[in-house]
Amino acid sequence: MKYLIIGLGNPGEEYENTRHNIGFKVLDRLVSLSNTSFFTDKLADVANVKFKGRQLLLIKPNTFMNLSGKAVNYWMQKEKIKTENILVVTDDIALPFNTIRMRAKGSDGGHNGLKDIIKVLGNTSFPRIKFGVGSEFSKGSQSDFVLGKWTAEQEDLLDDKLDFVVKMIQSFSAIGINRTMNDFNRR
Repeated sequence: MKYLIIGLGNPGEEYENTRHNIGFKVLDRLVSLSNTSFFTDKLADVANVKFKGRQLLLIKPNTFMNLSGKAVNYWMQKEKIKTENILVVTDDIALPFNTIRMRAKGSDGGHNGLKDIIKVLGNTSFPRIKFGVGSEFSKGSQSDFVLGKWTAEQEDLLDDKLDFVVKMIQSFSAIGINRTMNDFNRR
């Protein structure tokens, strides 16, 4: 079984450790637990991770957030991966910081990365993990907030949440989305 795990974010040092790059940070954690590393290939940084007989192809699109769909579509076609076997990891301002939710489908919720993936794939029926970053920003400063760095207090809490999301990804590949949502969305 082959899975495409997409971490959303923006390439470049200036975006490291920003809220919008939590998808990249999650995949970096997953790779750090394996004996592999990312390499740059077409439209993305790519890594292959094995888990319980499954192949997890991890991609961090280097197309910038607003064009994430291009990288997702390319790797789905190249690796012949069905929509139900992709999983997008993204930030979500509608969820309080530290809240994690897995969904089988849904709207873009105003997220430009998800919006582009939906546009390119032509549907909203793909699994995603939404990492709550909160909404502590004033009207009109959403972009500054998501492109801002984590607070020191948030940084202290991130490690446990990154490990939690890695376990969700592993569970998704091993036992499927429904059981994973049942097991993890309640925590």
